[in-house]
Amino acid sequence: MSNLMTSERAGLFLICFFLSTASIAKEARYPEFGNGRIEQELVEAKEYMVSSANPYATEAGMRILEKGGSAIDAAIAVQMVLNLVEPESSGIGGGAFSLYWDNKNKKLSSYDGREKAPMAADGKLFQENGKNMNWWEALAGGRSVGVPGVVAMMEKIHKQHGKLPWADLFEGAIKLSEEGFEISPKLATSIANKTNPALGRYEKSWEYFFPKGKPIKAGVSKKNPELAMTFRRIALLGAKGFYKGQVALDIVAAVQSAADNPGLLTAQDMAMYEAIERPPVCAKYKAYKICGMGPPTSGGMAVIQILKLLEGKSLENYQPLSVEAVHLFTQAAKLAYADRGKYMADADFVKVPVEGLIDEAYLKQRSKLISLEKDMGKAIAGTPPNADQNWKTSTSPEQPSTTHFSIVDKEGNGFSMTSSIEMAFGSTLMVRGFLLNNQLTDFSFSEEKDGEKIANRVQAGKRPRSSMSPFMVFDKDENLVMLIGSPGGSRIINYVAKTLLGVLDWKMDIQAAISLPHFVNRNGNTDLEQNTRVSKLRKALEVKGHEVSVRDLNSGLHGIVITKAGLEGGADPRRVGRVLGK
Repeated sequence: MSNLMTSERAGLFLICFFLSTASIAKEARYPEFGNGRIEQELVEAKEYMVSSANPYATEAGMRILEKGGSAIDAAIAVQMVLNLVEPESSGIGGGAFSLYWDNKNKKLSSYDGREKAPMAADGKLFQENGKNMNWWEALAGGRSVGVPGVVAMMEKIHKQHGKLPWADLFEGAIKLSEEGFEISPKLATSIANKTNPALGRYEKSWEYFFPKGKPIKAGVSKKNPELAMTFRRIALLGAKGFYKGQVALDIVAAVQSAADNPGLLTAQDMAMYEAIERPPVCAKYKAYKICGMGPPTSGGMAVIQILKLLEGKSLENYQPLSVEAVHLFTQAAKLAYADRGKYMADADFVKVPVEGLIDEAYLKQRSKLISLEKDMGKAIAGTPPNADQNWKTSTSPEQPSTTHFSIVDKEGNGFSMTSSIEMAFGSTLMVRGFLLNNQLTDFSFSEEKDGEKIANRVQAGKRPRSSMSPFMVFDKDENLVMLIGSPGGSRIINYVAKTLLGVLDWKMDIQAAISLPHFVNRNGNTDLEQNTRVSKLRKALEVKGHEVSVRDLNSGLHGIVITKAGLEGGADPRRVGRVLGK
C-alpha cells in the first residue's frame, strides 16, 4: 500500500468531515456527548482522588490508589490506559511535564519528559529549497518526531516516589488492550472528522483507525494486542525496554522509512534520552504560592505572569464574565505572550531570564500598560532583569490534542501531569500499537529573523518550547490546596490562568471554574467560546478596540482542590473525562 493517501481515502475524508458530534448516539459507558459537551458535577471525597480525561483511565488510577499506591503509581496506570483509549492525545510515543508534591517532606519536584530533537537535526530541519515547509506538510511522517520522553520521566519519578512494583502498574492497560475497550465519542469524532488530515496516510494507522476502510465508531469494542505486548515489555524491563532493543529499533525504522517525509532519529538518540528533574517556577500570588514548570515549557512563567499582572487590578470585584474582567484578562495575556515569544525556549540552549520574567517589580511596571478602557493592540516584549536582548520573537502553531490529569493519594501526595503527542494523532506514524509524536513542529521553522537568532530554533538535542502548564497551588502554611492543568496547544496558558483565577479570586468551586466559558488572547485576536454566555461580550469588547473571534475552545481541564473537609474534583465538560474519589 502506498504511503500517500489514495483517492478513495481522500473521498472518505470529505464525507466524514461533515459528520457532527451531535449525531453520536448515547452509549453504554459514556454520557450523552451532545454538542461536544458533557455537563459535569463537583465530586467530593475524603481520602484520595483521580481526575482524568477518560473514565477507563480514572478507574485504573483509582484501583492503584485502593491498593495503597502513591500518586505516581496511579499516574503510570492512568497514562498507560490513556495511551490506549485516548491515543489521539498522548502516550508513550510522546512527552510530558509533571509536578509531584511529597506531602510528608513538604517538597515540590518538577520533571521534564519533553521530546528531544535528533542529534543530526539543525536549523534547516523544516526547510526545503531554502524555504520553510508548510506546517501541515511537516507534521506527518518521520521529520517531526522527537525522542519520546514519557516512559523515561515516569520511571524516574517512580524510582523516587513509587510504592507498588513497576510491573503492577501496567496490568490495567494490558488487560484492556487484550480484552477490548469501548471507543469514546471523542475518539470516534476525531477519527471521523479527520482532526489530523494526515490520519490514514500510513498503513498501520489506517488499518487500526479505519478497519475495512471505514472510521471506527463510538461504542464499538476495540482491542490492541500489539500495544499490550509493548506494555508487557516495558513492565518487565523498565524504560530500557522502550529506549533500547527492538521497540527502539522499530521506532527508528518507522521514522526513517516514512518515504514521503523521513526523519533523522537514530537508535543512539533513543538510547541517550534522559528525563530531567528541574526546579519548579513559583511566585507569591495574594495569599497563595502558585507553582508550575520552567523551561522548556513557557507555561509556568506565562501563567504566573498573567496572574501577577492582574494582582493589583482587583479582579475579585468584577463578575467572572463581565466585560471588565474579560478585558483585563486579555490584556495581561497579551503582555505574557509577548514575553513568551521572545525569551522562552529550552534553557539548556538559551539563556532564559526565568526569575526576571516573574520579577515583582518588572511585572508591576508592565501592568501599568493595561488600561481598563482600551485594548492595547499588539503587545511588545518587555525588558525583564538579566534578559538577553538579542533574541527575535517567534511563534509556532501548537495543537490542542494533549491531555491532563490530577491525582491526590491518601497520604496527601499530589501529581499534576500534562502529556502530549502534539497534533491529534501526532505524526500519524504507528509503531507497536502506539502513535509517535510530531513535537518537533513546536520549534520555529526559521533560524533567525532580521539577522538575529530565534531562541526557539531547531538545534541538535534541543527540546522544543511548549505551553503545557501543570500547576499546583499552596497556602501560606505550604499546604497543597489545588492541582490543575489542561490540553489546548498555546491556549493552555489562558485556560489554566482563567481556572486559577476562578478558584483563587472568584471563589468558585473547581468544577465551576473549569466549566466557566473561555476567553483567550495570545497577543492577537480575543477568542470567545462559542455557544456560551461569554460570546455575548463581543460587541462590548469591540467597542474597547478588540478584534474578536467567536469559536470552539476545546480545553481538557482536570483539577482537584483540597479543603478542610476533604477533596473536591472537577472534569472538563468539553471532553469525556471523569472524577472519582473515596
